[in-house]
Amino acid sequence: MIRRSLIALALVAPAPLAAHPHVFVDTELTVEVNAAGEITGTEMTWTYDEYFTLLILEDMGLDSDMDGELTEDELAELMGFDFETWPEGFEGDLYLDAGGQKIELGHPVSTGIAVTDGKIVATHTRTVPDAPAEGAVFRQYDPTYYVAYTLEDLTVTGGCRAEVTNPDPDAGEEALAEALNSYSEDQFEVLELGIHYADTIRLTCAQPS
Repeated sequence: MIRRSLIALALVAPAPLAAHPHVFVDTELTVEVNAAGEITGTEMTWTYDEYFTLLILEDMGLDSDMDGELTEDELAELMGFDFETWPEGFEGDLYLDAGGQKIELGHPVSTGIAVTDGKIVATHTRTVPDAPAEGAVFRQYDPTYYVAYTLEDLTVTGGCRAEVTNPDPDAGEEALAEALNSYSEDQFEVLELGIHYADTIRLTCAQPS
């Protein structure tokens, strides 16, 4: 899980009362589908923004010469930083509905780490308990919307394909306005609005007629 203490450091000035992320992550998702049309796993690459990268490296005491290049030992220390804790209720910011039910994904396993162009690039895999791919829906989001994910690349194996539906740009603000009828302004950070800013990734494996 991304270090929330570092996210707090990003809040350098009071933000207007609106859904406003503080960490930005570009993502690449691969969905593995077997010959039986079942999802068996995912691979995700997260590229963190430059500012958050700087905060992480400073917090961990890495790249002390500030040249943007980490040694092998430093990279080994950085590996898995974003999943070093797993608090109750955290689901890895990737959600899957398949076969009419919510599917619990396996714990992320970090498989790659780099710092490229001043950005941390981290790759992890997750197992999926053989969920049916046809009609399955993935969504990637942080429920609290501290982190904004942007899907840059998507691959689906096994002869399946995916249709991506972008979120309604007004849905989040409408949800915020409705939520504030029940929550006070000082409870803003606990509102879970991230789903309203998530792409909907729907799989289909049926052969076109």
